[in-house]
Amino acid sequence: MSGDEDYVFDEETGEWLPASELAAKQAAADSVEVRDAVGNLLADGDQVTLIKDLEVKGAGQTLKRGTLIKSIRLTGDPQEIDCRHEGIKGLVLRAEFVKKR
Repeated sequence: MSGDEDYVFDEETGEWLPASELAAKQAAADSVEVRDAVGNLLADGDQVTLIKDLEVKGAGQTLKRGTLIKSIRLTGDPQEIDCRHEGIKGLVLRAEFVKKR
């Protein structure tokens, strides 16, 4: 046991862990895996293409299948990704409708 590190009780395992170890464990639990329509792991900055035509509510336009979306951002939700597309502000797509490029 190192004398200078605080130990905290981990409710999940019922063990006393170094505070830094518990923080790392919680950060890993908070990170969500986001996968595209075919199971590829998505990350911030990835480029994706649409696998079907999508009507964008509120924008009055349809994004066609094959449309390239550059530089996505993960939201923390396993099915939602933040996207930028010209003429549409605040576009959020469901991961099931995109394929990593």
